Amino acid sequence: MKGATVSLWSVEKDYGTVGAVRGVSLDIGAGEFLTLLGPSGSGKTTTLMMIAGFEDPSNGDIAIDGHSVVGVSPHKRNIGMVFQNYALFPHMTVAENIAFPLKQRAIVKTEQRSRVAEVLDLVRLPGYAERYPKQLSGGQQQRVALARAIVFNPRLLLMDEPLGALDKQLRESLQLEMRRLHAELGITFVYVTHDQEEALTMSDRIAVMNEGRIAQLGRPEDLYDRPSSKFVASFLGESNFLSGVVHGFEPNDIVVTDCAGAMVRAVASDRPTTGDAVTISMRPERLHFADTLATPLSNRLIATITDAVFVGERCRYLLRAADGTSLVVKEPSGSGIRRRSVGETIELVWGAADTVIV
Repeated sequence: MKGATVSLWSVEKDYGTVGAVRGVSLDIGAGEFLTLLGPSGSGKTTTLMMIAGFEDPSNGDIAIDGHSVVGVSPHKRNIGMVFQNYALFPHMTVAENIAFPLKQRAIVKTEQRSRVAEVLDLVRLPGYAERYPKQLSGGQQQRVALARAIVFNPRLLLMDEPLGALDKQLRESLQLEMRRLHAELGITFVYVTHDQEEALTMSDRIAVMNEGRIAQLGRPEDLYDRPSSKFVASFLGESNFLSGVVHGFEPNDIVVTDCAGAMVRAVASDRPTTGDAVTISMRPERLHFADTLATPLSNRLIATITDAVFVGERCRYLLRAADGTSLVVKEPSGSGIRRRSVGETIELVWGAADTVIV
């Protein structure tokens, strides 16, 4: 199956005087896995509901495969939908639940049985056809909901936080299953979540939403390494921030800033002007203790450790710079790595390429 294309043009949704979605424009490619990521109230679910047809836009247009679907009822859009609460019929067996959309489309029973068996294999639940939802675990129920959403061969699958009710280990396992299914089916996935790690794990592209708008759109690695704003840097993973003033420039578009008396080198999407006040972002795992590296890095800053926490595969350190700025460093844990002590003053080092003006 080839996936559908989806286009949104200046889409808005108002609830009285409240603007839930404010001028969202977005093109989703055929067969793409795109995630709408954002905090509660950012407009991501409302945007998904407008694509599905459960909400009508106040302004703008939405097209699937180049045809406007504004005013077209949900069942005529031929879209698969998976919700967080599964929405399975408790009085129906697994097979009956999965076959429900086929029955609604008047597919003959022999074809229904064939398709149900096929998708049960696809979601790795063979042999579960005669069970009832109450006999299944949460993860199994979510697989059944997914099977029901794809059994009628839609070209577009919409998912609204489908893994949100599951425990961490099962959620991570199903994230990989979602990626596998996407690759096997080849259809377009549009996924809504507030879980940053989930979005990074599964998506071809991520649209980070905030206050009804798309704050940044791009590949997971681009958004993580080159956030365009302080909001994106802080919401997508964890970030450190330094306030500085532009001091000058170096080759390869490196911006030199004065931060707390230290010369910090950074990259910027838009070239600032000398004397501009700027905010600089660095990821905690990109900062290192100077005494652990043989190769010098361009950025250096003295700070004092105020807290140290062991979190399994990493040690997480909270530090305070001379100007009072709080910083976080994440260092891999291991028998050969010295644990740092609270009160220890140490030099931090990191590279200019890992430093972004936001």
